[in-house]
Amino acid sequence: MNNLKLILVVGARPNFMKIAPLLHEIRKQNSIDGNNKINIEHLLVHTGQHYDLKMSEAFFTELEIPSPDFNLEVGSGSHAVQTAEIMTRFEKVCLQEKPDWVIVVGDVNSTMACTLVSSKLGIKVAHIEAGLRSFDRSMPEEINRLVTDALADLLLTPSEDADRNLLREGVLPEKIKCVGNIMIDTLIINLKKARDLKPYTQYGLEKNKYVFVTLHRPSNVDNKESLSLIMQNLVELSKKLPVVFPLHPRTEKNLKQYGLLPSPDQQTKLKLCKPVGYFESIGLAEKSKFVLTDSGGLQEETTFLRVPCLTLRPNTERPVTVTVGTNRLTCLENIKDDINRILEGKHPAGAIPELWDGRTSKRIMEILIAH
Repeated sequence: MNNLKLILVVGARPNFMKIAPLLHEIRKQNSIDGNNKINIEHLLVHTGQHYDLKMSEAFFTELEIPSPDFNLEVGSGSHAVQTAEIMTRFEKVCLQEKPDWVIVVGDVNSTMACTLVSSKLGIKVAHIEAGLRSFDRSMPEEINRLVTDALADLLLTPSEDADRNLLREGVLPEKIKCVGNIMIDTLIINLKKARDLKPYTQYGLEKNKYVFVTLHRPSNVDNKESLSLIMQNLVELSKKLPVVFPLHPRTEKNLKQYGLLPSPDQQTKLKLCKPVGYFESIGLAEKSKFVLTDSGGLQEETTFLRVPCLTLRPNTERPVTVTVGTNRLTCLENIKDDINRILEGKHPAGAIPELWDGRTSKRIMEILIAH
């Protein structure tokens, strides 16, 4: 029997949802009767980039991810400090374990840092969610995507636009495999749990009669003027429909610092709350009238759920959610008109992109085994 040894890397909240179905598929592959050709050994490395231990543990529990084999516990810091700490600590793991492949997902600092280490050690790297581009290098995630894809040996893309981006950058076609969106695997696996939870009822709300909001990007919440305009629009919107707005720690800090927290009477319809778990987020998004966000993951999830989504960003690395799905980009100048169009029923229905079918992790494992 041949052995295939993998190290799978997670670093921050979005990574957990992307690695969970792959772990499930590995366990499934190893348990198949008669699968005597190859044994898949896998180690899970949590870099600790997501340093809120309570939130991190909650996602591991919800998504049934086993405890990591290695927790590098790098914590917070500037991009340079965090990247350097991850590289220093991850190198020791690679030298000790000598994997055949390192699997990285998404576009966080851990993704790039572990790719750099692996590449310099001559260890093959597979990048899940390769080829996504916002074409905005002011975003740290875009730098991480570019560096990771330039070095990776296997680029596993979620959609055809990602393939085209990589080919345009000179990546060899044989390195590129379009496998679909692994986030949708997780969504499909957990959708019943999210539906059974009915999280909107906790806020006294009815299906399709509220708005779900998540905002955390510095461009939206770190500037007093921008955050003030956002809150004005949300207060105005809450006069028409209740608004559920879980506050990211950064958003909450800035609302307090800038004195922008709504008055108690305004908060009856504009419901500010603590961050929510994965199941609660999906449950709130699916039964909402629409979602307002700056999150990459929610753009994809709402497209699959066929829920209108307004993304408060000038660009997106997931354009298929706009060209095929239910997502639309908006800005502070247009947000009021864009909201009104949805309330008037003038939002396109959208469709589910090709290969967003819950079988991405299976396709990935077939490719890795074939290699």
